[in-house]
Formats: sequence, C-alpha cells, structure tokens
Amino acid sequence: MKTNSQNLQVLYEDNHLLVVNKRAGDIVQGDKTGDKPLSEIAQTYLKKKYQKPGNVFLGVVHRIDRPTSGLVLFARTSKALSRLNKMLHDKKIEKTYWAIVKNKPVLSKATLIHYLKKNPKNNKTTVFDQPVPGAKKAIMHYRHLASSDNYHLLEIKLETGRPHQIRAQLSKIGSPIKGDLKYGFSRSNPDGGISLHARSVNFIHPVKKEPIEITAPLPGNDLWHVFKQV
Repeated sequence: MKTNSQNLQVLYEDNHLLVVNKRAGDIVQGDKTGDKPLSEIAQTYLKKKYQKPGNVFLGVVHRIDRPTSGLVLFARTSKALSRLNKMLHDKKIEKTYWAIVKNKPVLSKATLIHYLKKNPKNNKTTVFDQPVPGAKKAIMHYRHLASSDNYHLLEIKLETGRPHQIRAQLSKIGSPIKGDLKYGFSRSNPDGGISLHARSVNFIHPVKKEPIEITAPLPGNDLWHVFKQV
C-alpha cells in the first residue's frame, strides 16, 4: 500500500507542526524494505506547497507500527522537535488509541502492567507478568467503548511507549487485535493492516503555548464504520 503527496491526509498544519492521518500499510520512517516513508512524502508535500528550493526540515516526533493507522505528529522546525521530544519524555503529550478485538476483556476497564522484551530477530515482543532480565516495564489503560455482533471496541491510553506494547499486552489478556496475526489473531485483514488506530492527541503547542486537540478520522472499511458513532 502506497501513499503520495496528492493524497496525504493532513489533519493539522502550521509553521511548527504537521499532523497527518496514516493509512495502515504505510511506514513512518525508511526501513530495509526500501518503501518510500510517510516522512519523505510529507516533506515533498511541504516542498511543493511552499515552493521551497532546498531541503525541507521535518522531524519525526513519534512512530506507529506499519500495520497501524492514525495520527502521526511531525515537527517542522528543530525548536519544535526538541520541545516535543521533551514533552513526550515528560508524558505531556496524551495519545489515545482505538482497537477492535474479537474477545472482550473480562474487565470493562483496567490498567495493565507487564514487562516487555523485544526480539529483534523476529520483530516480536514477549510479555511477562514479572520482571525478567532485559524486559522493560509497560503500563497502559484501556476501557470498553462499544460492541458489535462479533467485535468489541477498546480505547487505550499509554503510560509507556514500548515496541508493540498495545498489540502485545492485549494479546496477553486474551484479546488480540483484529488482523494481528503476529499476536494471535486468527486471520489477516483484507488490507493487510490491523484494527488499531491512533485516534487522538492532546498537548500544549510547543511554541504558541495553546492547547491542541486533534482527532483522526477512522479508516473507511465496514467494521470501523460500525463504531463511527461512538
């Protein structure tokens, strides 16, 4: 699945920030696949829109997994990037995710605390209930928002940002995300993505000091459409 500058879905833009809605299947930064990343597509968009002759600065504030859709935040200046990185480190940027799962968790809302260890060879995270060497503590909060005939919608807020954290922790409690073969779902989604969406972000603008709240529209497939009224 590819994106180009013509269909880049921009959700927010000013002199300091650019927020886009990533499709499942797009990569945020370049990797060994050689596919053109969203960061380069966004740079091309800015270069054309503002007719900039040289290189365009665009800093990646955070990444979301390739099969995940939703909000991606970029910084258009080095000042904004350094301030946003500090805000992210200090947990002053609140990100909310939505996930569709087959199995409803036993509790309608809970805080999950696990210890995660990523294996770079298979790019998979293992979840432990107790500390083990090399594992990092992971904390997330979820609540049940709605149910359809066969699936359930969860809202997730992270306290930590570990690799594959949402996917691995939900799988650990028996609620793997729809389409996520790597973490225990039975079959893939038609588009090759998973039903995990970076839904919204809240923070104080790093330069203007104004509150910013941005919500990403849901993907267009039928199952997300069922939950659009939530």
